[in-house]
Amino acid sequence: MGRKTVRVAGLEANSVTADTSRQASRVPDLSSSLTGVDSGLLSALEPSQTTLSLFLSSPDSEVVAGTGVILPYSGSDPVPGACNSEFSLEVDPNVYIRYNLYETTVLFAPANLGYERGQTPPACDESTDTNTRWRLQYDVYQYFLPENDLSESSLFSGHQAVAGVQQMTAVGKRVMTLLSTDKTSAVFNSIPGQGVIYSVIVRDPLLNTSASYVPAHTYACSFTSALDGCQTLGKVSTKVFFTITGLAGLFVCFFGHRFFKCELFCMGFSFSAFFVFVLVTRTTDLHYDERLAVSAVVGVMGGVLLMMSWWRFGSVMACVAVVGLMLGFLVASVVLFTPLGDLDAFRNSDAVFWTTFSCIVLVVPLFFLRWPREGNICTCGVVGGYAAVLAVNAYVYTSLSFITLNILKRLLNSSFSAAFTDVPFQTIDYAMITVWVVLGVCGVVLQLYRERARPFFPPSPYLMWQQERERRKTNVLDPSHHFPPLPSRLLERARQLTRRREPAGEHTPLLL
Repeated sequence: MGRKTVRVAGLEANSVTADTSRQASRVPDLSSSLTGVDSGLLSALEPSQTTLSLFLSSPDSEVVAGTGVILPYSGSDPVPGACNSEFSLEVDPNVYIRYNLYETTVLFAPANLGYERGQTPPACDESTDTNTRWRLQYDVYQYFLPENDLSESSLFSGHQAVAGVQQMTAVGKRVMTLLSTDKTSAVFNSIPGQGVIYSVIVRDPLLNTSASYVPAHTYACSFTSALDGCQTLGKVSTKVFFTITGLAGLFVCFFGHRFFKCELFCMGFSFSAFFVFVLVTRTTDLHYDERLAVSAVVGVMGGVLLMMSWWRFGSVMACVAVVGLMLGFLVASVVLFTPLGDLDAFRNSDAVFWTTFSCIVLVVPLFFLRWPREGNICTCGVVGGYAAVLAVNAYVYTSLSFITLNILKRLLNSSFSAAFTDVPFQTIDYAMITVWVVLGVCGVVLQLYRERARPFFPPSPYLMWQQERERRKTNVLDPSHHFPPLPSRLLERARQLTRRREPAGEHTPLLL
């Protein structure tokens, strides 16, 4: 055994200082100590060395929780982080994580070839031959912790499950492989509140050996923030907004086609609110609640406008086309939510991504030209059921919200295209998929059965009023034809109220 890596894993709110040296010293040295979370140190052992000292201390004497793991490596294994030129340690086997609302970036230092005790490490950048570090390959792994679980025990169990090469390859998911000529970084979709452990395994394909970097975790949120921390991710405004959206979605799912005006209002509201939110976010610096309020107000205006356009002009196909665009948007989001969306063609080119997305969105409404009623009812079931799922996500995390959230992130952040959009699928996600399918199928079947003997679409109220008015003008047999106009009736009623009444009594005719 030529080297040992000592890893210390801790909660994101805590930090420790670890120091290893061949001579026992409690004073941390800049080149052999590190302060942080998920920190590890690598020490090359001398030929006669039999012990290794490790000292841990907590900054500000704070009590922290953590777990330590010792990983031994042989002389033929690659040395993680041995060609470091960016971070503070001379040999840095750590994985560094940076995140924001949209994306999580994983960084690490290049590795070097292995060497025996007492030998000089191979040079890092003298040449790019196959007998140098340039033959090494890096597998980036991802391991999801249990959903809705922010406990220490869950985190420590996860770190123990992926401590070494064999453990990570057994339970983790390899998301990409980098060559030595590639940039040593990877970008993933941020999932606030969801614990994820990232690790890098460096492989030597010539010697068929491998070594693990120090795995690092993130929840894409802060445990110390009093506002918008991991424990308080759900804003009250978000919960109120999506609760109302979910209730409206359930109504549309089962009664949308019968109450056509309500369906048009909901679809117009969703269509307008989404794009206004994107526009306001990209062009202004308003706070989240203000943006949500503006989107809701404009969404109401959009819903009323779509509803009134049908009420006034009676153009069913124009309104159904907007409804079809809503279904096309959801279908395109689902297609690109699958592993298909992580293909290099979509990640490396916004043009390819948005062209494909737009084609799917526009193709779906074409089926409405042939089957408008059936298409409208299917939209009610599918979109309404998904709105109910979003309402549940406001209280309990589910990955299905990222179907549309990934599209929203890509619209708001120009660099999000490079991120892997993989999300965990666990028990609650499969349960919510089942709920969505059941709601959609039941809503579609119920409405098709109930509307089978009714007209395809209800008539426009304004056109019906016009037809009734024309009928009254031309049909002299209609009693309503002999009614005076409304202004005349109102004027006559006013005259009756102001006219002096004749005294009541019996009048006897005068006999001559």
